[in-house]
Amino acid sequence: MGVSILVAVTVLVYIQDNVGWGWGLGVPTIAMFLSIITFIIGYPLYRHMDPAGSPFTRLLQVSVSAFKKRKLAMVSDPNLLYRNDELDASISVGGKLVHTPDMTFLDKAAIVTEEDIVKPGQAPNLWRLNTIHRVEELKAVIRMGPIWAAGILLITAYAQQNTFSLQQAKTMNRHLTKSFEIPAGSMTVFTMVSMLSTIALYDRVLVRIARRYTGLDRGISFLHRMGIGFMISVLATLVAGFTEVKRKEAALAHGLQDKAHAIIPISVFWLVPQYSLHGIAEAFMSIGHLEFFYDQAPESMRSTATALFWTAISVGNYMSTLLVSLVHKFSARADGSNWLPDNNLNEGKLEYFYWLITALQVVNLIYYICCAKLYTYKPIQIHGKDSESEGDAGVELASKV
Repeated sequence: MGVSILVAVTVLVYIQDNVGWGWGLGVPTIAMFLSIITFIIGYPLYRHMDPAGSPFTRLLQVSVSAFKKRKLAMVSDPNLLYRNDELDASISVGGKLVHTPDMTFLDKAAIVTEEDIVKPGQAPNLWRLNTIHRVEELKAVIRMGPIWAAGILLITAYAQQNTFSLQQAKTMNRHLTKSFEIPAGSMTVFTMVSMLSTIALYDRVLVRIARRYTGLDRGISFLHRMGIGFMISVLATLVAGFTEVKRKEAALAHGLQDKAHAIIPISVFWLVPQYSLHGIAEAFMSIGHLEFFYDQAPESMRSTATALFWTAISVGNYMSTLLVSLVHKFSARADGSNWLPDNNLNEGKLEYFYWLITALQVVNLIYYICCAKLYTYKPIQIHGKDSESEGDAGVELASKV
């Protein structure tokens, strides 16, 4: 995916700017058509899994069961909670989720009452009684919520590369030679190169070094990796603010402050640090975020949990739009000007906007650290290879995978 984006922001942008939008849109259309054909050819080779019911239905059943039994007293021994290995077999192939002591109000969904007693081999009414494995599925999803929310603001900061950073690039000197000029839309190539380089360096060098000290196969945990990404993202928007100050000083020094479309004699490469830092932050945070969802989600909900990553990206972009609208509203003056003017970026206060995002990210980082400290990794009881009895099974934390 990184290589495809790299081609898009270099080759396609060059075609759009120098050949025309017809070819600029035609080339990706042809590529999509070929990808569809490839997908159809490869579809029969895909391994299909038997459906085991909607995970959302199971989450709702646990919630309803816990609500119906909310007035019941909690059992003193968690081993008395309902278990049914046969019922959970299709959703616990890799191991059963072990009972955890938090969110005990949900455990009431697994309390067996006289009304819940069924004949041997008969499935219970899942809207009244659920297994502890299904209860722990809901707990795992709830635990991931605060970590999911923490990733939204980083996407909000990242989104500025395609809006205000692009506007900055359009006003700066983008010539590599007298005849060749870098398209403003191609500046994100520095983000992609830094991200891909960081990923390669992380996997080949940093993981091996960190493994010696942490004992983890992946070098550092998901939460530590995301935390590093958050810190780098804070630095990226901080640097972006100072770069904007530098750009505006150059415009003022050359008498171009009132000329919205004039090219300021300052190199566009001043923007490289903020683009590169965003790429490094992505390599740490977004990949760590995606791996975190896949690892910590219940086994039967991994595809759904992966979708949470993309949902965070969507919400982050919407948050960016909302933030810009709020800044327009609350920074507006009587003469109609504001921090983010539509006509002339030189007359605005874009640096204040970048520093506002920096401050919000600092608060978000503190919030994330608190969530990470309180987070409980899901424990899994691995099925024994030679026996299905619980005595032959072991319990391990998913974080050690």
